[in-house]
Amino acid sequence: MSITAERKQELIKEFATKEGDTGSPEVQVAVLSERIANLTEHFKTHAKDNHSRRGLIKLVSQRRRLLDYVKATDAQRYQALIGRLGLRR
Repeated sequence: MSITAERKQELIKEFATKEGDTGSPEVQVAVLSERIANLTEHFKTHAKDNHSRRGLIKLVSQRRRLLDYVKATDAQRYQALIGRLGLRR
């Protein structure tokens, strides 16, 4: 369900805005999206895992807040981010 350290480093490298960037909204949204995708796959086989479902809902709302922040500060950056991640919105 969790992402590996190697995959997380790949995401950080891909979405970083500058060298050593690990906390920008783009990186955070990318990592959250990967975790959400992994949990979604988990629920295809474990439909009654309601404890993890609560965690999924928290992750989705956290990603939503970060995306709202990016949209409020820079709409062009927001459009680029959701395009790169393939998110609907």
